[in-house]
Amino acid sequence: MDANLRFWRAEGQSFFQRFLLWADVLDPLLLLKSSDEIRRTRLFIQNSEKTLSEPVQNDQWSDLPFFSFKSSVHPDTDKIIPVLFRPPGHLRPKLVFAYNLYFLQFVFHTYTTGFTMLNGNGTAKAEEYSLQEKQIFYGLGAISYAACIAALPHIFMNRYTLKSSLTQLVVKQLLPAPLLGLMSAFTVVVVRSTEFENGIEVMDRNGKVVGVSQKAGEKAVKETALSRAVLFGTTFFLPAVLMHIVGRAKFAKTPRALASLRMLMITSVLAGMLPVSLSMFPQCGEIKRADLELEIVSSTEETELFYNRGI
Repeated sequence: MDANLRFWRAEGQSFFQRFLLWADVLDPLLLLKSSDEIRRTRLFIQNSEKTLSEPVQNDQWSDLPFFSFKSSVHPDTDKIIPVLFRPPGHLRPKLVFAYNLYFLQFVFHTYTTGFTMLNGNGTAKAEEYSLQEKQIFYGLGAISYAACIAALPHIFMNRYTLKSSLTQLVVKQLLPAPLLGLMSAFTVVVVRSTEFENGIEVMDRNGKVVGVSQKAGEKAVKETALSRAVLFGTTFFLPAVLMHIVGRAKFAKTPRALASLRMLMITSVLAGMLPVSLSMFPQCGEIKRADLELEIVSSTEETELFYNRGI
């Protein structure tokens, strides 16, 4: 089992523990770590017998860029993730593309889809080239579909000149948030569909791979899709409700003040919801042996097996 997954299994048993870990991992300063520094950290961890045999405590790594390793190296493929698609970089594009429901929706879903592809489970059993081609093809279809669905309410409203205050409230403020959450979950399911089609590796407590399971892949994708829906649904619904209250109360007097307040609310809610959504489910997921395929059930006596959920 990868040292990254060992750490998550040992230190991320509860939601609160996972939240504290993600709060450290999402530090934007980790994006400044060079590839050479990340490689040296990875080599040190891989060569450390203690890391591989005992749970690692946070204070043992206080003098090392260990969190840059956790946020920059894929636990399945052991490859360094591109800077823009690492978890600490997951915040910035959201603030840029958040509230434009037209062509920027395409850019928004392109980024989130790329993030999903590079941070998903990397153990699906298929020829690497054909698997990447399939994911890209599925991803482009999911991006196009999600962007069109997000724009439809506005197109419908403008086409039939629906200008009532209730319609404006529903289409411009209330509907985008659940729609964005639903479409974000949809893109995760589509892009990572290869995981429940081909299966992902499941391991015992010692990190030994005991088989490839489609059911574990399905569980990993469902958990990630749900966390993504919660992230974007809450992040964009709560500020919309608060801004409606602010508008009714006339706290902000000018459009510029309203725009600044809206961006502040989005930033605050997103900064808080990102570690919350990532902490909803363990990074090193668990699944009961009885819930797996018969060939895996007959190959081990372990009652619980583990897998990499992905992000």
